[in-house]
Amino acid sequence: MVDSVKKDFIVSFQPDDISVTVCPDTTLMEVANLAGIVLNAACGGKGICGKCWVILLPEDREVLACQHRVIQDLTVKVPGCSRLFEHKILEQGVSAGVEIHPAVCKKYIPTGHMREAFSLKEYLDGLCADEKYNLSENARGQLDEIIDDERGFTAVCHLGPESIRVDSCEFFYNVAALEPGDTTGYLFGVAVDIGTTTVAARLINMLDGTSVANKATYNPQNRFGDDVVSRISQGGDAKGLGELRTLIHNCIDELVAELCKKANIAKDHIYELSVVGNTCMNHIFLGWPIKKLGVSPYEPYSLDSNDNAANSLGLNSINPWANIHTSENIAGFVGSDITAGAVAVDIDRTEKKILYIDIGTNGELMLAAGGQLYSASCAAGPALEGARITCGSRAMDGAIEAVFIKDEDIALETIGTNQPQSICGSGLIDAAATMLDLGIIDNSGRFIDKKQLVGKVSPTIHSRITTIKDQPSFVLSYDEKSGKPAVYLNQADIRQLQLAKAAIIAGVKLLLKKNSLEPVDLNAVIVAGAFGNYIQPHNAVRIGLLPPVQEEIIHFVGNAAGAGSQMILLSRKCRLHAAEIAEKTTYIEIGQEADFNDIYAESMMF
Repeated sequence: MVDSVKKDFIVSFQPDDISVTVCPDTTLMEVANLAGIVLNAACGGKGICGKCWVILLPEDREVLACQHRVIQDLTVKVPGCSRLFEHKILEQGVSAGVEIHPAVCKKYIPTGHMREAFSLKEYLDGLCADEKYNLSENARGQLDEIIDDERGFTAVCHLGPESIRVDSCEFFYNVAALEPGDTTGYLFGVAVDIGTTTVAARLINMLDGTSVANKATYNPQNRFGDDVVSRISQGGDAKGLGELRTLIHNCIDELVAELCKKANIAKDHIYELSVVGNTCMNHIFLGWPIKKLGVSPYEPYSLDSNDNAANSLGLNSINPWANIHTSENIAGFVGSDITAGAVAVDIDRTEKKILYIDIGTNGELMLAAGGQLYSASCAAGPALEGARITCGSRAMDGAIEAVFIKDEDIALETIGTNQPQSICGSGLIDAAATMLDLGIIDNSGRFIDKKQLVGKVSPTIHSRITTIKDQPSFVLSYDEKSGKPAVYLNQADIRQLQLAKAAIIAGVKLLLKKNSLEPVDLNAVIVAGAFGNYIQPHNAVRIGLLPPVQEEIIHFVGNAAGAGSQMILLSRKCRLHAAEIAEKTTYIEIGQEADFNDIYAESMMF
């Protein structure tokens, strides 16, 4: 009985410095998608337009990514002209596409250069003609103690909001704190993405843009419920909101502490956090009331970006005078996570019709068409992040991330290990598509009686169909020692998947319909979300999660919200871009559309 197969070849992309391990016979177009590199596929991958050409190194041989299949380890150079979007955020840093200009900087003042606060201002103002400085009360208070330090001292300076929100060449800084000695070589920040189910954090060296360490964990607010509605219910009063806020603050403190330990840096050398998330998570983090998010018309307390000192928010894992920046939300259920994702893929800087889908517990959509931006939300639930699935998990070590038919059985691919222990979102999608193809479930999602499948499937496949805890089930993996089912899907799991995918595709249909568009009109479908990195486009279309488009225009970009948060952390222009996107996006409340219920019910079918 074949339970798993090894991925055979490693493909490395340059200059991105990203490597992906894949099965033989995979096209380079598919491999690029797995790496989060979005290639131009104007002809739909037919090999006609020639716009997806890449270079195989070291022989410098040009091939079309949509036609070239992997049969060995490869190193591939991707030219900028072959990318649908300029790929700005890399796993290990930032490419030349992002100008590194964070909202915090440091200035070293040698000992003996000044004696009074006003002369420190004059000294700093004189360093650069287009930079002006003001001293905070905290910095003024520290000055007397530090001014005679023989090592000199360093001013920690935060860019003022007037210099961020306007595309200006003159910059106004606020000196937040003074540090003894020359600490200009230490300037770190953390990009945080607060999801309803998962919280992810990435430690960034803001001097050169490199990614130093990353960590993700479950959102501890799950104890109050695994969806946004349950959090709103819990946080309806001050006590409940305080509990939720404390949980997420402690979670972020713990994540950042682990990042500091992993990278061997002091917490006082972290000077800014860039935080994104859906509107509810954003409000909870800031301690803003969320009760109105739970009743029509779902009004947020605020959609604006916000900047606070770490000590005023109660975060203890970073420098107390660090800045906490939360980006702009778009609507009550379209948050700063989709704003950040839109920044990451430059969705508003193309004339093409682009559909962006952030698949998570709170699914969010954005459509770029005719020079306009439109957004919508859909309550997908946490199934695609592994929750509410009997053997489900997020994309973690031991999770099944791919399922496919091989010979007379199925084959699996797992993350980090050959022994499956759970199934993440990408594996769930594959498994459902495989069960549909084998006839194990029908288009309504119902399990077919095992007796009816005799002679229609192989004996090996037939043996995987069983009953577990009174539910029809399909076994994906068996325990190596006991031989008992280890990972399986039952009828309830399939129903949870149907609820999730119906919410998303119904949202897509209504958003397109509202703009008089059909799926065939789209030039690209960009899919983001923390549900594994091995989604097969044809399976996502097969189960009705994604619209029926050519596979070659579907691009999976992973945690684009986290990438956008990183860009916002590192670049003043990206921070300004986020504000522009939020301001010009029109929100559409698809739940209020007359045909929503009919389209949602229709979308439940596979």
